[in-house]
Amino acid sequence: MKKSLLILGSASVLFMAACSTGKKTEVELKSDLDSVSYAMGVSIGANLKQSKVDSLNTVAFEDGLRSALEDGDLKITKEEAQGVINTYFEGLGKQQSKESLDKGKAFLEKNKMKECVTTTASGLQYEVIKEGEGPKPTAEDVVEAHYHGTLLDGTVFDSSVERGKPFSFELGGVIPGWQEGIQLMSVGAKYKFYIPSNLAYGERGAGGMIGPNETLIFEVELLGIESK
Repeated sequence: MKKSLLILGSASVLFMAACSTGKKTEVELKSDLDSVSYAMGVSIGANLKQSKVDSLNTVAFEDGLRSALEDGDLKITKEEAQGVINTYFEGLGKQQSKESLDKGKAFLEKNKMKECVTTTASGLQYEVIKEGEGPKPTAEDVVEAHYHGTLLDGTVFDSSVERGKPFSFELGGVIPGWQEGIQLMSVGAKYKFYIPSNLAYGERGAGGMIGPNETLIFEVELLGIESK
């Protein structure tokens, strides 16, 4: 898991140090410094939450902060600190990756028992919401589709439906789950795909919202096909 040391090592200290007293202090934004300080706290709080960092020793955190700002004696050098942070996030990433993989496998195992769900040889699962009457695309085609993508917990990570604009793409250039699934569809059809992580973004994940080994759910409506 790659995390910016700038994010963790600068503005995050303002957010966490403020929490170290155990009391929430009401802050009035009376000056530009007040506003930028608060804004940095909001930004870093969101980053920490997204990174699933929710259990730090805030007393030790504040001690390290003050020692660095005041040029005091450091219990860990700056170089060592970077190594400690990297090691922590590598371990956190592996833990999250395993949890996502296990959760996805359990979900798909249960989901395949539904009468409306079909499981292919690759492990892709799908259900037909509406069948189409047009032709089926090949991997060499450019297709136009509407889609709505969510994580297992219902979090929406991408949606052409919400943007109100269909998506055109080369079918051979998308994730394997889409390549296989959309070739099952006829133009005009709407399917729901349950895509295991090995047919999606695997251990690398994608962007900030799709973590490693995430199982993805897509509703896809195939609108049209054009030759490459």
